[in-house]
Amino acid sequence: MASNIVSSFKAFTESFKVPDEKDARVEALKKYFARGGVVSAVKKSGSVWPNLIYPSPLRVKSQLKELQDLKDYFAKKRSEWDKRLKDAKSYHSRQHVLKFSEPLYWKHVAKTLTDSDYRSDFEKVKLPVHLVADLKWKPMVRMFVEDLDYRKNLTETVQESIVYKKGRSKIAKYADDLMQLRGEISTSKIGELDKKIAKLSDEISALKVIEKWAAE
Repeated sequence: MASNIVSSFKAFTESFKVPDEKDARVEALKKYFARGGVVSAVKKSGSVWPNLIYPSPLRVKSQLKELQDLKDYFAKKRSEWDKRLKDAKSYHSRQHVLKFSEPLYWKHVAKTLTDSDYRSDFEKVKLPVHLVADLKWKPMVRMFVEDLDYRKNLTETVQESIVYKKGRSKIAKYADDLMQLRGEISTSKIGELDKKIAKLSDEISALKVIEKWAAE
């Protein structure tokens, strides 16, 4: 008996009677066709479901491996973005701890206690010295602590800035905004990957049903 080749669930039901809409093969077929799958089947005597000619068990196994590899890849990427999100959320608390191991931080503390001019400039600039352990901010902190000309120029710039006159620290705000942006990007990426992983999980479950059917 010639087999029928179909590429949609509608075409399948036109060629073969679906005995029970609750049968796991029904949803499996719908998902399989939705991702572009093709089925070749032939009516089986004494059975309400036809014999599955294509995909063969070997082909289904190959497809399952492809989907599982892709799911594993996305899961790895999700783990990486999850780490970035956690790092962004804990950034300031970690920096507050790490600063204590930085000699430059203690040099800053000593100067605020003994040098009134330095302390005045620091209060005007509101430099985020607690970020001294971050390589991005450390050079700026070092220049502020050790270079008088740099400190005075930065203080003057701050004093003349409209943004600072409104009582906002642009430098500190930039550090906060950067971490917030990283957190938002990470959250968005995790959401996208969760959807892809969930979709692949559904497709893998469907293929496992078809794999069992193909082996009958």
